[in-house]
Amino acid sequence: MKSEDLYQVLEAPVITEKSTLAGENNQVVFRVPLEATKPQVKEAVETLFKVKVAAVNTLRIKGKQKRFRGTLGKRSDIKKAIVTLADGHSIDVTTGL
Repeated sequence: MKSEDLYQVLEAPVITEKSTLAGENNQVVFRVPLEATKPQVKEAVETLFKVKVAAVNTLRIKGKQKRFRGTLGKRSDIKKAIVTLADGHSIDVTTGL
């Protein structure tokens, strides 16, 4: 994969209370495009952060329907990738790339 494509695969780290607790289990959560695959996510994390990835789990979250000033709208669908790192490797997502 080209280096430009690697930056397209990882949109942003997910910084929530639940994802912070997952960090204790050597896991990092990223928001990825809906069409991103597990091998693409693995390659992007290993190349950009120079770490060894043990596993990648993905989940798709359907957007909710919401009302704003009486008008019906819909939040976008998102996909998250939970990346489990090999023992001895870690990523500090607060510092950025």
